[in-house]
Amino acid sequence: MRKLAQISFLSSIFFALISGGFFLLFPDKAATVMDYVKLKTGGKYSVAQRLEQFGTAAASRLAPHFQQAGVAFPPPAITLLAFKDSKRLELYARDPQGTWQQVRTYPIQAASGVLGPKRREGDRQVPEGIYAIESLNPNSLFHVSLRLNYPNAFDQQMGLADGREALGSDIMIHGKAKSIGCLAMGDEVAEELFALAAWVGKENMRVAIAPTDFRHKPFAQPTSLPWWAGDLYTALRTELSHYPLGN
Repeated sequence: MRKLAQISFLSSIFFALISGGFFLLFPDKAATVMDYVKLKTGGKYSVAQRLEQFGTAAASRLAPHFQQAGVAFPPPAITLLAFKDSKRLELYARDPQGTWQQVRTYPIQAASGVLGPKRREGDRQVPEGIYAIESLNPNSLFHVSLRLNYPNAFDQQMGLADGREALGSDIMIHGKAKSIGCLAMGDEVAEELFALAAWVGKENMRVAIAPTDFRHKPFAQPTSLPWWAGDLYTALRTELSHYPLGN
């Protein structure tokens, strides 16, 4: 019976594709058919089961970096700083004195769009702002993922002021190297970030996404950006000032 059910499922995928249903199954157009089939025919994992799978390996890769930075592992709090122009993600942790220390720098494997905030569903923009981790998904189409709380309160307030309703959703930090509107980090890095979020607690982790690293250089704000972008970038500059410049 199970084999018949799998055959039936695969048949439904085939007919959905040939009938033009691909974009209904994959609204972000980044997942492949094989990703979807693998997810649906494979096992369902809990966060704990994922940690059993790759937690030890992730810890062995991370621990030396925390030791070098002089920060406990796992730390009491984590911040991720993502910069669009350099496609870079920096990992900061709080040391015993309460000071933020840079622990690691990762290349962002894929992030669609251009400089500037996300404004509406389907614009393929990675959002810009300061976000919390809303949830962890151990069964992502993109291996594992951390879901951001986009749209946050600022995004919603500006959407209301502009008369925009469909602001988009489902913004993740995830594995693989393909994405529309999310930060794709590759599977190994996604495992490290997923495990850290589980160990530290998602409530003790935040993410700041900026068009550039305002600590390094002035930013010539494009005139095409919305009227409220200045307030957003002021908030991001203030947030970034809490973290020392790393390598």
